[in-house]
Amino acid sequence: MKFNALALLALLPLLGSCASQKVLDDYEAELGALREERTALMGENQNLRSQLDQTQMALSNTNGELENARVQVASAPVLPTFDNGVEVGMRNGNLVIMIPSSISFASGQDSLSNAGKSALDGVADLLRREHPNGQFWIEGHTDNDRISKSKFASNRELSQKRAMSVLNYFVSNCGIEDSSCVVVGHGEYSPVTSNDSKSGKAQNRRVEIVVHE
Repeated sequence: MKFNALALLALLPLLGSCASQKVLDDYEAELGALREERTALMGENQNLRSQLDQTQMALSNTNGELENARVQVASAPVLPTFDNGVEVGMRNGNLVIMIPSSISFASGQDSLSNAGKSALDGVADLLRREHPNGQFWIEGHTDNDRISKSKFASNRELSQKRAMSVLNYFVSNCGIEDSSCVVVGHGEYSPVTSNDSKSGKAQNRRVEIVVHE
């Protein structure tokens, strides 16, 4: 019994050393795991920062685009409107007023209809009020159908005569100065759409008043 007690006392330092080494090993293992976790968190944080930078850049670009859109909307001209088939648009910075032949001329004719005269009254009122110093290019257009049952030799001649009819009505009835107008006959050579359909041909038969300031 005495021998066993002495042997246990002799082993205590060794056992203490083993226990201390195990604690140290456990600590180092835990420290290594914490370092790995820290490295992973740093990488994740870097990715999040990169995503945040990209999001902020995209937001800045979007804000810039929105501001540009606001400026464009604010500076865009307010186009007049008509409720009789007359259309209004912009081309190369110039106001373009389009009067379809369906409301202004009978097929193959250059005499203005009553509806056409009424439409021109409204257009002339706009020109006098909003563009008193403008120059008005009155441009006739046709589709590409050949002239067959008409007194005109060609589509160009028909387009010129129709443009002249508009000019004469402006000058005689609407107070538009002859010197402020230019007459052009394009014939079939400046279509706005294909002539492959009836609706396309109808859109191409028109008189345009292009306002040059």
